Amino acid sequence: MKILVVDDELVSRKKMMKIVADFGQCEGVINGKAAISAVKTALEEWKLYNLITLDISMPDISGTDVLTAIRKMETERGLEPQEKAKILMVTSHSDMDTVKACIGKCDGYVIKPFNKEVLVEKMKKIGLL
Repeated sequence: MKILVVDDELVSRKKMMKIVADFGQCEGVINGKAAISAVKTALEEWKLYNLITLDISMPDISGTDVLTAIRKMETERGLEPQEKAKILMVTSHSDMDTVKACIGKCDGYVIKPFNKEVLVEKMKKIGLL
């Protein structure tokens, strides 16, 4: 499994990477711009991500905008539904309006603070485990 962790907070990014590293090849990026660039490269090289954890609140581009950009790139590339990345939105607050804005585009969400059990459960629920 190929995994991308997107979070501007170092501690959260490292924690998420440590948890998901047990399930596959994992890389982390610091912001939305870097996430879009990583996904673009992965699509160009046909080395698709299976899972992307995406922080909702980032200083450069919001997680919801990054989510929209990723889904647009996947569609433009002509990916079948089963080829598209499973995307879990990560939020430090239970801001349901923001989470609701992602429904339909993302596959689920995780509220900080999270632990391995929560993540494993979410990954099972979206069919990755």
